Amino acid sequence: MLMGANPREGDNPYIMNREYELAVVFRVDPNEQVINEAIDEVKAWVEENEQSKVTNIDRWGRRRLAYQIKKQREGYYVFYTIEGSPSFLPELERNLKISEKVLRYLVVRKDS
Repeated sequence: MLMGANPREGDNPYIMNREYELAVVFRVDPNEQVINEAIDEVKAWVEENEQSKVTNIDRWGRRRLAYQIKKQREGYYVFYTIEGSPSFLPELERNLKISEKVLRYLVVRKDS
C-alpha cells in the first residue's frame, strides 16, 4: 500500500456503526424546563447527522461536583447512548464546547 493512501477512519463510508456513550454535566438551573431543553438540544445535535441516533438517555439528576467547574458547585448529569458512524463526533464536540449550558462532557466508544 502506498504511504498516505490509507483513508482516515472518519472518511471511510464502509465503517459500520459504533456505539458511544456521551456523559454531559449541565449547568444547574432552578427551572426544570431549561434543563429539559438543554437535554433535547444535545439529542438534536446528535441526530442532525442521519448516520447517528440516540438510543437511550439516562438522567442521573442534580449532583454535587467534587470541585468547582466554571464557578458552579453542582451539575446535572445526563448519559446518552449513541449509535452512529464516527463522522458525527467532530461537529457534536464543537457544539458541546461552545454551549453555555454544558459544564463538562466526555465521549467514549463502548466495547462491542
